[in-house]
Amino acid sequence: MIPHFITAKRVWRLLGALCLAVALSACNDTTNNTHDQHAVAIESGEECHLCGMIITKFPGPKGQLYKRGNANNLKFCSTRDMFAYFLDPEHQHNIQQAFVHDMAVNSWEQPDDKTYIDAREAWYVIGSNKRGAMGPTLASFADQESANSFADKQGGKLYHFDDLNLDLISSMGMGNQAPNKHTTH
Repeated sequence: MIPHFITAKRVWRLLGALCLAVALSACNDTTNNTHDQHAVAIESGEECHLCGMIITKFPGPKGQLYKRGNANNLKFCSTRDMFAYFLDPEHQHNIQQAFVHDMAVNSWEQPDDKTYIDAREAWYVIGSNKRGAMGPTLASFADQESANSFADKQGGKLYHFDDLNLDLISSMGMGNQAPNKHTTH
C-alpha cells in the first residue's frame, strides 16, 4: 500500500527535479575540469605550437596550455612564445590551464618536465642575460624569493603573472625589453 502523503503530483515533481538535475549535470563540460589537466613530458621532435621549432633543442623554461573544450595541450618552446599566444585577445578567454617550468629547481639548458608549475601563480623575470628558444624569455619561478635571487644574479625585472600583458611580451624582442635592474611590482 502506498502512503497517503505520496501523491501523483509529488511523484511528478520529484521526477521533474531529478530530470532537471541530470540535464544540468550533462551540460557541465567535463573537459573544463582542471583536475584532469596537467603538464606532460615534452617528447623529442615535438614542435612549438606558435613557431614550429623543435622544443627540446633549446634552453630555458617551456610552457604548456590547455584550451577550454580541448583535451590535448599546446606545447611551447619558450615562455615568451607561450605568453604571446596566451595573452592574445583571440585566445586569452579560451585558456583554461597554463604551466611553466620552475627554474629555481632546473638546469637552464634542459629543464625537467617534472617541475612544471601553475603559470598563473608564478613569478617571472624579464630582461635577464639568459636566453630561451626565441632569444629573450621569461624566467619562471614558483616563488618571489627565487625570482629575486635569479634577478640579482642574472639581471632583469620581476613581474607576477597579473602584471604580464601582450605589449610587454611583444616588446621583449625589439630591443626595448625590461630594464636589467630588477624591481618588484
